[in-house]
Amino acid sequence: MQANTTGRRALLLYVICGGLIMGAALGVRHVQGLFLLPLTAERGFTRETFAFAIACQNLLWGLSQPFCGMLADRYGAAKVIVGGLLLYALGLWGMANAATPLQLDLSAGLLIGVAQACTTFGVVYGALSRMTDLQHRGWALGLAGAVGGLGQFVLVPVAQSLIGALGYVVTLLLLALTLAAFVPAGIALRERREGQAGAEQLSMRAAVLEAFAHRGFWMLNLGFLACGFQLAFIATHLPAYLRDNGMAGREAMAGLAIIALTNVIGTFYAGIAGMRWRRKHLLAWVYVARAAAIALFIALPLSQFTLYVFCALMGFLWLSTVPLTNGIVAQVFGVRYLATLFGFVFFGHQLGAFFGVWLGGYVYEHTHSYLPLWLGAIGLGLFAAVMHWPIDDREIVRGFKQPAAA
Repeated sequence: MQANTTGRRALLLYVICGGLIMGAALGVRHVQGLFLLPLTAERGFTRETFAFAIACQNLLWGLSQPFCGMLADRYGAAKVIVGGLLLYALGLWGMANAATPLQLDLSAGLLIGVAQACTTFGVVYGALSRMTDLQHRGWALGLAGAVGGLGQFVLVPVAQSLIGALGYVVTLLLLALTLAAFVPAGIALRERREGQAGAEQLSMRAAVLEAFAHRGFWMLNLGFLACGFQLAFIATHLPAYLRDNGMAGREAMAGLAIIALTNVIGTFYAGIAGMRWRRKHLLAWVYVARAAAIALFIALPLSQFTLYVFCALMGFLWLSTVPLTNGIVAQVFGVRYLATLFGFVFFGHQLGAFFGVWLGGYVYEHTHSYLPLWLGAIGLGLFAAVMHWPIDDREIVRGFKQPAAA
């Protein structure tokens, strides 16, 4: 009994540490739209310039995620997370001091993009999946995602208040210090590698080739593209969209805060629901619900009420896709190389994010309207629902049995 209690407490500590790290990393990403107007006004950049840097960030996050996952699977997640937190802090410092578009691309794009690959879903969920058994995995991933969502919620009003009181430069530097302060939480996620030796019967190369030959793996990738497009477009361009339509900055801050708060609930219950119902069907309905929420938002007259209802609905669905998608990958391919395989799936997400952010800036500069992007987000949501429903989510049966979680 004492051993079980100790084990549960240790697991809870791991989950909280992982959630706090994701909350800090994703929270900083979530508030970057608040920097669009003050940064472009002071530096003389266009919205397209800012959007391109954030788009590069999303693309580089996706491109580097498989390789960061490989490092985590081979050498342990803790080392990758700690390095990512320090790189994130460096990127925010560079973003605060960027005087040219190239400097903004290198800091906000390259450095922060790679840092996010080290500190978010792929690496953290991969570590937690290996630390838990199948019975508790959905709970662990859902709770970690909920803690991460709570961090995003807290950072929205904090960032908005700091920008108003101290300016965007000081705010970015304080956020850099915040990321560096979470290094001890990253160290706490050191994995015990013993007990996993049997998985070495399947090499990393063999595991990747096995996944690439699986039709459902590519359908997950394509479906996840819609998620990245929708989230990145809304998080980056919603504040500017609201200002263009006569709303003040506090409405944008409140909307992003509502998304972050309801995301806490949605992510947690998505992890729990994935233990009861088929994850691929849940994902399909999530994307249908997102498309419906966006359609209603742009069809109805814009007001505080419609904005807050939209943000509440989108927030509930915001990151609910991640524990479900991660769960399908683990269910089909096992957990030994989960960070690597989820990294490849996550590339589809970030490819969509690149186009969601960049096209938002490009289309606005040429049409002075975000309507084509809202319509594209609806269409991609329906496309993702069609992609997920027929996925073959049965576990692959090999000639040897993969080991249980450490």
